[in-house]
Amino acid sequence: MTEFEQPARTLAQKLIARAAGRPHVTPGDIVNCRVDLAMFHDSSGPRRLKPLLEELGASIWDKSKVVLVMDHYVPEQDDESRKIVRIAREWARDQHLPHVYDSIGICHIVLPQKGHVRPGMFCVGGDSHSPTGGAFGAYMFGIGATEMLGVVVTGELWVRVPETFRMVWQNRLPPGLTAKDMALHMIGRFGMNGGQYQAIEFCGPAVRALSMQERMTLSNMSAEMGAQVGLIAPDETTRQWLSGVGVTQVDDSDWFTDDGTPSKTHVFDAAALAPQVAAPHSPANTHAVDKFSNVQVQVAYVGACTGAKLDDLRAVAQVLGGQRVASGVRLMVAPASQQDQAQAEQEGVMQVLRDAGAEVFPTACGACSGYGGSIPDGANVIATTARNFQGRMGSATAQVYLASPYTVAASALRGRISDPRGVMA
Repeated sequence: MTEFEQPARTLAQKLIARAAGRPHVTPGDIVNCRVDLAMFHDSSGPRRLKPLLEELGASIWDKSKVVLVMDHYVPEQDDESRKIVRIAREWARDQHLPHVYDSIGICHIVLPQKGHVRPGMFCVGGDSHSPTGGAFGAYMFGIGATEMLGVVVTGELWVRVPETFRMVWQNRLPPGLTAKDMALHMIGRFGMNGGQYQAIEFCGPAVRALSMQERMTLSNMSAEMGAQVGLIAPDETTRQWLSGVGVTQVDDSDWFTDDGTPSKTHVFDAAALAPQVAAPHSPANTHAVDKFSNVQVQVAYVGACTGAKLDDLRAVAQVLGGQRVASGVRLMVAPASQQDQAQAEQEGVMQVLRDAGAEVFPTACGACSGYGGSIPDGANVIATTARNFQGRMGSATAQVYLASPYTVAASALRGRISDPRGVMA
C-alpha cells in the first residue's frame, strides 16, 4: 500500500471516520463525531432534557436535526402518562421543533418511514433499540439522558471505534421463517453480551434477500447481543425503499466493508434454520421451536418494532387466513405504525386478523414496554417483541416467549407453541 492509498476499512470504520472528519480510524481510537440526527421519545426525551437544559441555560444546537416521537405513554391512560406526554407536547411547542410525530407509531419505525435515516449518517437515539437505523447503512445507536444532553447542546459525541463482527448468512430463509428467527438464533448462540461494544455487520445472500423491514428487525436486535450498532450495507433494496418514502438523493457509493478487511466472521446457513423460540426470561434462552411444543399459551401478542410492521402483519395473516384462534387464546395486535396499519387495512390483512379473533390495539409501544396493563398475571405469552425479561410486559408473573410473527400466529391457532411450517403446509 502506498502513502496515498487508503487501508481496507469496515463499514463501521468508514461511517465513524466521516462523522469524525478523518480519512480513517482504527478500532480502539477515541474520536469526536458530528451528529447528523438525534431522536428521543416521550419517555426518554423532554421530561429528562427540559430541566437539565434550563439548569444550564442552554439551547438545542440544531432543531432541524432533532426528532421527537410520542410512542411510549400514548394513548394516555392515567395521570402519570398524561403528565409525561403533556411535558413532551408543551416542550416541543415551546421549542418550535419541526419534526414531532405524535401517536402515529413506534419511533424506530416512524423515523425511517419519514425519511430521516439514510446511508452514511451518524445518528443517536434515546432508546436502546436505536440500532434499527443500521439497516439503512447509518451508524445509529442508543444513548442515555446525560449523553443526549451533550448531543442536544453541542451536536457532537465521542465514541471509541469498535471492532466489527461480520455475521454472514448464506442461502435464503425457507417459507415460515423471518429475520426474527435469524436474530434469536444469533442471540442464543452468542448470548446477551456476545457482541459487547462491537459493530455487528449482517451480510451474505440471505441478508440481501430480506426486505427493508426485515433488515430493520435484524439491526434492531443487535442490541440484544450487546452490540453498539447492527449494520447492513445499503443496496438497491435500500434505494427503492428510501425512494418510496421520498428520499431520492442517496449517498451509498462507499458504504460497504472493503475486501480483505480484518474482522471476526461467523457463517450461518439460512436454509437450514428452524423456527426459533426464546423461553423466559431472556432472548438468549433460545432453542428450536419443537423444544416447546408442549407449552400452552393464553396470549399471543403481535406488536413492537420487531414484530408488527407491515411485513409482520402480512405473515400473521398468511397463517391465520380463514381460521380462528384456539379457544382460550387472546390474540393481541398492535401495529407498529399508522402507515403500516393503513396499508394492511387496504390489503385486507387487518380484516383477516380481526376475522381470526384478533383485538387491535393502538400503534404504540404498548405492552412491549409494560404499558397498558393488558398482559394478565400468570399467563403464558408468545410475543413478537424483542425482549422477554421478567416484568418487561407489565406482569411480573407472566411467562413470555419470543418468536417470529409466523410462529406466534401458528401458536395462537393451536393454543400451544407450534411450528408454523406445519400450519402453513
